[in-house]
Amino acid sequence: MTRAPARKPKRRSGPHYRLEKLCGDVMVCGVDEAGRGPWAGPVVAAAVILNPKKVPRGLDDSKKLTAQRREELELEIKERALCWAVGSADVEEIGQLNILHASGRAMLRAVEQLQPQPIVALIDGNYRFPMPCEVRTVVGGDALSVSIAAASILAKVERDRRMAAYEDEFPGYGFAQHKGYGVPQHAAAVKALGPTPIHRLSFPRLRRVLGLDQPELDFGLVEDDVQDEDAA
Repeated sequence: MTRAPARKPKRRSGPHYRLEKLCGDVMVCGVDEAGRGPWAGPVVAAAVILNPKKVPRGLDDSKKLTAQRREELELEIKERALCWAVGSADVEEIGQLNILHASGRAMLRAVEQLQPQPIVALIDGNYRFPMPCEVRTVVGGDALSVSIAAASILAKVERDRRMAAYEDEFPGYGFAQHKGYGVPQHAAAVKALGPTPIHRLSFPRLRRVLGLDQPELDFGLVEDDVQDEDAA
């Protein structure tokens, strides 16, 4: 009687540490941003170097997690990681640089704060932003790399916290609920109350809501090209 071949154990789905291991025995950070699509507020990025022996359980793409679970994991990441940092780019920089390059500036600011400095940065997406170390881009990285997933969580929680704080400074806009995204509630508030200093007036959709003429934009990526992927 012949035996059926043994089945190989299935690999756990979700982010893993294999991409970090492929970089060799060096310091590797994951980098991700939150807030490319909103009409208001900064774009925030985070960089994380995880301790491979103390990786928090349940790390995943921040969009797949509830707000409560993100906040729980934020505490674990900050407690267990070898180091972490957050950087941001404000509305003025978004208008000057465009949202793509403002995102890169926020990422750079986060990476530059890390101590020790990484040898390799795994960056979510396909754009190779200038960094003080080797860069490897990973499309869909927050669903593949635990380091990028950790960065996505820190960036998302930090940005949501900042937007909630704007609720008191600019009442009536609902920033604590929609975090600056272009939902109907936000569009109605902007029409009724006008823009605030944290609104991204370089974004064509917002300008159309406000009835403003679209400005001349001499850069490649504008808000209409950005999907609201981190709006969850």
